[in-house]
Amino acid sequence: QVQLVESGGGLVQAGGSLRLSCAMSGNIFGLSAMGWYRQPPGKQRELVATITIGGNTNYADSVKGRFTISSDIAKNTVYLQMNSLKPEDTAVYSCMRTRVVAGHEYDAWGQGTQVTVSS
Repeated sequence: QVQLVESGGGLVQAGGSLRLSCAMSGNIFGLSAMGWYRQPPGKQRELVATITIGGNTNYADSVKGRFTISSDIAKNTVYLQMNSLKPEDTAVYSCMRTRVVAGHEYDAWGQGTQVTVSS
């Protein structure tokens, strides 16, 4: 059974920092990429950042220069360092991972962790 468990969310003042962690367990054979997404209140889920097994990263324009995604494959963990947080960063943050096996893509998602940034 695949599990992704996020931690590190909470309440922080604008300008502050948080570090999210996502621990993955279960089958990760064929792991190709991991990422963080967020869903602000009343809005659709949106991409925050992704990282491939090769270390290539991709960020939403709104977080470039403030957020950093990283991974520790030995620990099956992906991180999101969030600096200079803004009230508009308030959202439920979820991690995901993608496996590619025999040309088929398999995605798994965590339950999410709440990040609230006060002004």
